[in-house]
Amino acid sequence: MALFRNRVASLILLRSHLQPLSRYLSSGAKEIVEPETVSSWTLPSMMNQMFTLDISSQIGSCMPLSMMRIGTQIHNIEMRPGQGGKLVRAAGTSAKILTVPNRSTRFCEIKLPSGVTKQIDTRCRATIGMVSNPGHGSKKLRKAGQSRWLGRRPVVRGVAMNPVDHPHGGGEGRSKSSGSHGRVSVSPWGKPTKGGYKTARPKRRI
Repeated sequence: MALFRNRVASLILLRSHLQPLSRYLSSGAKEIVEPETVSSWTLPSMMNQMFTLDISSQIGSCMPLSMMRIGTQIHNIEMRPGQGGKLVRAAGTSAKILTVPNRSTRFCEIKLPSGVTKQIDTRCRATIGMVSNPGHGSKKLRKAGQSRWLGRRPVVRGVAMNPVDHPHGGGEGRSKSSGSHGRVSVSPWGKPTKGGYKTARPKRRI
C-alpha cells in the first residue's frame, strides 16, 4: 500500500510539471485549474528572460543596443538599423557603451577605440565582446619576402620621385612643396593622404 501511494504521489508531481495545474479535492474528484494565458504567457516570458538576462552577458551574442547593459564591450556595430556591421571590426578592438541603452531613448553614447564618442541608434545591432587576434598589430615580419607573400608591394616615397610622377617630387633637397609652400601631404592624384577630406559633421548623430 505504501509503494502504491508513493507511485501515485510521483505521478501527481510529474503531471503538475508537464500538464496544466491540477488540484485534487478531498473527495477524490479531479478539477483542472488552467490559467487563461498559460500557453501564451509561459514561452514569451521565458524568451524575454533569455534575451534580457542571459544572452546579454554572453560573449559573441548579437542583438540590438537597446537590449545591452551599460559598460558592455562590443564590436561590429551598425551605423544604421539593418545596414550591417561597420564600426570596430579590426583585430583586437572593442567599443564601450557609456549611457544606459533602452527602448525609451533613441540614441546611446558609445566610446570607440580611438577615444571618440558617437551617438548611435539603439535599434542598431552589435556583437558582445572583443574582436579576436589582439596580437595582430604587434606581429613582426621576418623578411621583406614575407610582406610580398601578403600581397604588399614596395612603397616609394613621393619626395624621391620626379614632378611628373608625384606632386611631392622635384625641388632642391628634401622638400615636398614643389614650388607651393605650405602644401599638405597629398596622394599621387592630389587628394589629402592623411585622413582625406573631412566629411563628418562633429555635432551630427550617426
